[in-house]
Amino acid sequence: MNIKQIGFSANQYIQEEHPKYQIYIHHTAGNASGENVFKSWESNPERIATCVSISGKGKDCVDGEIVQGFPSKLWAYHLGLKESTFQKFNLPYKSLDKISIGIEICSWGQLTKKGAKFYNYVNRVVPDDEVIELDSPYKGHKFFHNYTDAQIESTKDLLVLWRDKYGIPIGYYADIWDVTPRALKGEKGVFTHNSVRYDKVDIYPHPKMLSMLKSL
Repeated sequence: MNIKQIGFSANQYIQEEHPKYQIYIHHTAGNASGENVFKSWESNPERIATCVSISGKGKDCVDGEIVQGFPSKLWAYHLGLKESTFQKFNLPYKSLDKISIGIEICSWGQLTKKGAKFYNYVNRVVPDDEVIELDSPYKGHKFFHNYTDAQIESTKDLLVLWRDKYGIPIGYYADIWDVTPRALKGEKGVFTHNSVRYDKVDIYPHPKMLSMLKSL
């Protein structure tokens, strides 16, 4: 597995090592370039980032390329946790960012169909061949920017890598598509951003992603 290492300011993440128990899969709601994801984070003083991003199809990037900005043993804020979410389950707040690793998949996320065209949330047209229609709506959305086969394969490679490195179990649980107390408690495993946030739609249950996760 090839991982492209890039320069990323040490001020943009926290240089503390913590045991890793969880992996969270996100998508960027942005364009195809994994490198550009890190460039956008460079301008954010809040140190919001994940250690890797996975590029999609684009003229300036390689589909499925894993781009890494800092070591997975360190951490940055990537979950945007809210105390009220923990309170709904009568759980104490837990700093999950420290004990988790984040993956960002480059994707625009949910799309809106207007006439015969599909638009992302910044009102840009997404080509028809990059759109997937789910059999059933997810969180009120049926059309999404497609995760590519290469992105899904790279996600699998990272999950296996961190299972072997940190002992994180990567078996599939169906509750990861909504807020689950398993995630909030810091239980070991693979989750999505939806697992800790009611207001997120990343990642969505793409059929091939779902099949990959169930195969692990």
